[in-house]
Amino acid sequence: MHLIHESIALIEPYLRHYGVAALFVIVYLESLGAPLPGESAVIGASLLASGGQLPIEGVFLAVFIGAVLGDNTGYAIGRYGGRTVIERYGRYIGLNDQRREWIEGLYARRGTAVVVGARFVVILRQLNGIVAGMMAMGWRPFLLANMVGALLWTSVWTAAPFVFGDFFAEHFHDASLHR
Repeated sequence: MHLIHESIALIEPYLRHYGVAALFVIVYLESLGAPLPGESAVIGASLLASGGQLPIEGVFLAVFIGAVLGDNTGYAIGRYGGRTVIERYGRYIGLNDQRREWIEGLYARRGTAVVVGARFVVILRQLNGIVAGMMAMGWRPFLLANMVGALLWTSVWTAAPFVFGDFFAEHFHDASLHR
């Protein structure tokens, strides 16, 4: 809880000043692989929306579009350059041929489920697009699964803080977000 509180406090001034544009950039970059607190930004923006300070429709669209575009940019990077990097340097991070083949098999068998589920797991959310591209998952199945995962994730993390704003503000941050 403390980390979420600090992340929201760090992001809050940007959300207040730049609004949903800041939220879009944060979610896009996090979905591309940058270590940013995207989920905390979504919670903070949804709390601001619950207090009437941001439009909830804009929050929802910024998060959904940022997530889909970020993952698809990562997919393109992984598809057109990541494989070479992994083959050359993978052994330095413990990714030998056997592990790489296991991951390839996982994406071949259950890639759609992996992409949808990864949206809800920190680290996997950030690397999802890049890994799917490196593992040569087809773009259309990736896009569909990515959109479903992003829609579910966006719905959960915008609706819950928006609807239960008082509870979230009390437990995750001070009440100033919910005014």
